[in-house]
Amino acid sequence: MTTLNPLPLAACLLSTALGVSAPPPAVATPAAPAAVLRDGAHDFDFNVGTWKTHIRRVAEPFSGDPRGTELNGTVTVHKIWDGRGQVEEIEADGPKGHWEGLTLFVYNPQARQWTQAFIDSSDGVVSTPVIGEFHDGRGELYAQESFRGRTVLIRATWSDIKPDSHHFQEDLSADGGRSWVPAFVAELTRVAP
Repeated sequence: MTTLNPLPLAACLLSTALGVSAPPPAVATPAAPAAVLRDGAHDFDFNVGTWKTHIRRVAEPFSGDPRGTELNGTVTVHKIWDGRGQVEEIEADGPKGHWEGLTLFVYNPQARQWTQAFIDSSDGVVSTPVIGEFHDGRGELYAQESFRGRTVLIRATWSDIKPDSHHFQEDLSADGGRSWVPAFVAELTRVAP
């Protein structure tokens, strides 16, 4: 035999007798749709090939002096992992002689972001990787790093991308991203696909 609890029924009868209406049942609000992340796996496809490059490296970007060392050379970029990564080899010559570097690009399909890490042949140290993505044909990758003992932000930007040319620039910020100063600027022109 089932026994009913009289309290809910009594509460309902009492509220009706007193003219008090029960609050309406809660209506579930539909959740906002999750932001759809675009697949950027092919954002760096333009970079594959051989390029002539003109580079300007600013040794003291926070000094206010925009002058830097000018270099000219060749950049060769190969796809790896079916395009989910790239290896970029840089060889350039300037007033201080020959310079070589290597850049590794890797795509994270879960985050839908690219990681870029640079290695200077003079010391073999892997730089702090910058991470980011492309929007409207412009790639911006960011990191935090130490520069001359001070923590700064780095912004690596790929822009003005055309079939046979593009612009790469690395800027630093010592004020949390309110202002940026150029540290490395490269203009690239395609030699071969």
